[in-house]
Amino acid sequence: MSKKNKSLLYNFICFALLFVLTRILIMRFTGLNGFWIPLTAFVVSTIIAPKFQSIATPDGEKIAMKWIFIKGIKYLN
Repeated sequence: MSKKNKSLLYNFICFALLFVLTRILIMRFTGLNGFWIPLTAFVVSTIIAPKFQSIATPDGEKIAMKWIFIKGIKYLN
């Protein structure tokens, strides 16, 4: 599997997990109804999900991660 495909898969998995968790928390602890639950969960998950990207370096292709809870950029491979 190429690094671009891995980074896309990591983005999707992180977003999906945060979306489901956020949606459950919103349904349980807020008074939102109907369409507002998934819309709010989408916006919150988009903001707090880590972003993965494939970057070409002199050492080869690596996956970089940037997240609002971690300072700087982390390289995975």
